[in-house]
Amino acid sequence: MGLTVGIVGATGAVGRKMLQILEERKVQIENLRAFASARSAGEKITFNGKEITVELLTEEVMKDSFDYLLFSAGGSVSEKYAPIAAEAGNTVIDNSSQWRMTEGIPLVVPEVNPDVLKGYKGIIANPNCSTIQMIVALAPIHKEYGIERVVVSTYQAVSGSGHKAIVELEGQNSDINYPNEVYPKRIAANCLPHIDVFNDNGFTKEELKMVYETQKIFNDDKIQVNATTVRIPVVYSHSESIYVELSKEPNIDDARRILEEAPGVVVVDNPSNNEYPTPLEVANSDETYVGRLRKDLFNTKALSLWVVADNLRKGAATNAVQILETLESLK
Repeated sequence: MGLTVGIVGATGAVGRKMLQILEERKVQIENLRAFASARSAGEKITFNGKEITVELLTEEVMKDSFDYLLFSAGGSVSEKYAPIAAEAGNTVIDNSSQWRMTEGIPLVVPEVNPDVLKGYKGIIANPNCSTIQMIVALAPIHKEYGIERVVVSTYQAVSGSGHKAIVELEGQNSDINYPNEVYPKRIAANCLPHIDVFNDNGFTKEELKMVYETQKIFNDDKIQVNATTVRIPVVYSHSESIYVELSKEPNIDDARRILEEAPGVVVVDNPSNNEYPTPLEVANSDETYVGRLRKDLFNTKALSLWVVADNLRKGAATNAVQILETLESLK
């Protein structure tokens, strides 16, 4: 018997990507149901060759029996409907930021902390896209050497802001007078050090997500994270420049080997031959790519690395599906 799975926010970019990845990874689903707001309810989608009508999301349908509900419809929707589904005995994998820092709710990157899922049923949080790829790359380093401090600058694709942002970038690329509505400034031929709202301390909400989510996933609130998140005129895949201070001095060859052997990591690191990961090359893949690995010039216990991953796949939909797969493997 296959699974009964529901997708909440099935007509959005990440919801559609979840459907695609469930197909690609051949998850054994007997009954798939799709849910959306009144604006999209009634639309037809295709899954495994079958046409499915998108249902209206209501409190009552969330009380139905599901093996898994994958949410990707925003924080307010998750806040209202995920507890209803969980109280009905369903397992919810939520892609919004709503539950990530809630005590008792697992925040999961399957390559890194799958153990927190053992025996768990209820709401499970999918981390922020920029956090996920950084954690996948840093976890094997942390396990071997211990991480004390991370300084990260992100270069994030416009698809992280939704389809309207892609349209805005494409419009501005062809028309210098095309208005900026998604972003506060023109994004074409530009970069904006501004993702989400600014806090009183000068950091944006996106930057603080990277701080506190990293500490929660690693279960260590002593790890210091300083993040600067930047939106760039790229459609898919986020890039990150990461400087990490360690508890003990790493051997660069051992560090490279550790990364090469790590689950979910692909090392592309031969700069003398112009081999390093870029957003165009990484788009539409599920792995986290690492390059430019090097020791710091002055701090013998520090490394620098360059990390790229597809933000809609590993940064969102793929990680959610991997959580489902991990739960199934633990049964």
